[in-house]
Amino acid sequence: MKKIRAAIVGYGNIGHYSVQALEAAPDFEIVGVVRRQGSENKPLELTPYEVVDDITKLKDVDVAILATPTRLCPEYAEKITALGINTVDSFDIHTSILSYRNSQMKNNLKTNTVSVISAGWDPGSDSVVRVLMQALAPKGLSYTNFGPGMSMGHSVVARSKKGVKNALSMTIPLGEGIHRRMVYVELEEGATLDEVEKELKADDYFAHDELHVFAVKSVDEVRDMGHGVHMTRKGVSGATPNQRISFDMSINNPALTAQVLVDVARATQRLQPGCYTMPEIPVIDLLPESREEIIGSLV
Repeated sequence: MKKIRAAIVGYGNIGHYSVQALEAAPDFEIVGVVRRQGSENKPLELTPYEVVDDITKLKDVDVAILATPTRLCPEYAEKITALGINTVDSFDIHTSILSYRNSQMKNNLKTNTVSVISAGWDPGSDSVVRVLMQALAPKGLSYTNFGPGMSMGHSVVARSKKGVKNALSMTIPLGEGIHRRMVYVELEEGATLDEVEKELKADDYFAHDELHVFAVKSVDEVRDMGHGVHMTRKGVSGATPNQRISFDMSINNPALTAQVLVDVARATQRLQPGCYTMPEIPVIDLLPESREEIIGSLV
């Protein structure tokens, strides 16, 4: 079996767990890892792999896993698909997914490539569950409650603010899809908590939820990568009311995100050129076995 040749672009938490997920997958091989600093201070766990500062230095890449900050995903996807390489990412700004899909679709069709965007666990696998729940009860209401747990996207944004040395953003569910953001920051010398809080409240990532910001001596002392989700829908199937559907997960955030990225990287080899979100992909194509094997054992 010819293995899918994957590159990882970025080596933070998601990049680290993407290596592990690829190593565990029977149908992938790791071509290399792209880091800004290249092979300088190469982590020990990357010893078996080529580490470069630009993906053009890697050969015969089938798909690139973009383990980059969310707001950089569109830029990387455009540049890498221009090289004829498929891309997958976990872009997580829900309100911008459609515009990103539309713009990247043009790039994919022009370069005969595939991109799967917003493929983490939310948006991503949770999006698939939400679509399924709505199909089962077309009339009704759905609620997605996250946490309590660490939000990687919000933590990255908090770390990017002026005066912040390190940050952790925790999501606390209040019920019915309403959340509280608890942000813990290590301040740089001369920075004030008020200034950082104003910047966070002005950012679209934090502007729509209740926000509390705290200064701590060490973010590492309060960090926990656990997270979770509880989704519910109460609705009507046909003419029958009071149908209740629920879905729960308790997870390691970056590990599950990385697993989903590897799953959709596999799917890119089976899709026609274009840009996709997870609800558009047959779930059977996320698994390494053939459709016949899966139908025979799981369906």
